[in-house]
Amino acid sequence: MTLVLLVVIYVAFVGLGIPDSLFGAAWPAIYADLGLPVSLGSVITMIVSCGTIVSSLASAAVINRFGTGRVTAVSTTLTALALLGFALAPSLVWLCLLAIPLGLGAGSIDTALNNYVALHYHATHMNFLHCAYGVGVTISPFIMSVALSSGTWREGYLGAAACQAAIALLTIAILPLWGKVAHVHEEQGEKDVEPRTESPLTLVRRRDVRLACLIFLASVAIEGICNSWGTSYLVNARGMGAGDAAGMITVYYVGVTAGRFLSGVLANRLSSKQLVGLGQLVTLTAVLVLLAPLPLSAAPVGLFLVGFGNSPLYPNMLHLTPRLFGRELSQSVIGVQMAASYVGSLALAPLFGVVGEAFGFWLFPVALLVLTLVVVAAFVALMVLKGWEPRRAAERLARRSRG
Repeated sequence: MTLVLLVVIYVAFVGLGIPDSLFGAAWPAIYADLGLPVSLGSVITMIVSCGTIVSSLASAAVINRFGTGRVTAVSTTLTALALLGFALAPSLVWLCLLAIPLGLGAGSIDTALNNYVALHYHATHMNFLHCAYGVGVTISPFIMSVALSSGTWREGYLGAAACQAAIALLTIAILPLWGKVAHVHEEQGEKDVEPRTESPLTLVRRRDVRLACLIFLASVAIEGICNSWGTSYLVNARGMGAGDAAGMITVYYVGVTAGRFLSGVLANRLSSKQLVGLGQLVTLTAVLVLLAPLPLSAAPVGLFLVGFGNSPLYPNMLHLTPRLFGRELSQSVIGVQMAASYVGSLALAPLFGVVGEAFGFWLFPVALLVLTLVVVAAFVALMVLKGWEPRRAAERLARRSRG
């Protein structure tokens, strides 16, 4: 039963990824069809992000009251209805209104399932969970491209809504399974802890929570800057053609997927702390490659390694949360951490766009270096605060490697 539930959780995370890359693929067709300025696309994405932040902050109280299964089913249904609404929306006003439930639903699913897997499954499963998200963000542009090749963007949204509806029906159908799996966990001797809901304001007064939030904010800001401005860096700072740059930036996404897959495989041998630490060493090396006066051919290598090194942090830090802050408080802390991560993508990535336009996109690797150093410093400070000694951890890793 636990395996069946895990598979459904993976499928739900595929559904979480579907809306995230769909809008970007559809927006050129949407603004042309509705006669809108291209810049208004950022308004819709910001509304989605704000909804996600709000639902993440409120998630602990909602999930602790109604349970992970119900919240997952309702949230997935909400996103399916929002996608259907996008397919039928006659104007920008409707797109903005529908962006609200889309963001609210996404934040609830994300927080609920991440905490459940962190509590009840191995780090390997957490890493593969985020690989499933990668499948979702890969599927939706394909759905949209097929729709646009023979029809309109509305048909693409209908196709995505149909996929999301099927996932929603699956999450509804397996609702009784959540209770059965809970009994299995109890029979296996897993301690049943009553979750404690703490307000976000109370949590952020704690130094350890602030450090964790800073880690998530800076790490996701790295992702957001690479997603939004990696191509601009290749074109404006490195002199690559626009067409070649658009194709070359895909190496970054390959690095993200490969990093999370390998992290899932290595989680059987290395701890989550070690995977995060090693990943940040790779990220730092990658940024130095981008900063060095190397030939243009080295830039895609650097981008690949940035994605490869930074990608294990998100799932492994989430898996560490119950161990760092206690099982009873993990749902509340994860909600705050995920809100911080959304702030990183919502605020810092657009901010870099303004800075890059004003001073030059040669600052791209400089921004990545600063954010990587923030992640490393905050991570080491948090681990030391929680009693982890990096020197002893390195010695244990060396002994394990020799063995």
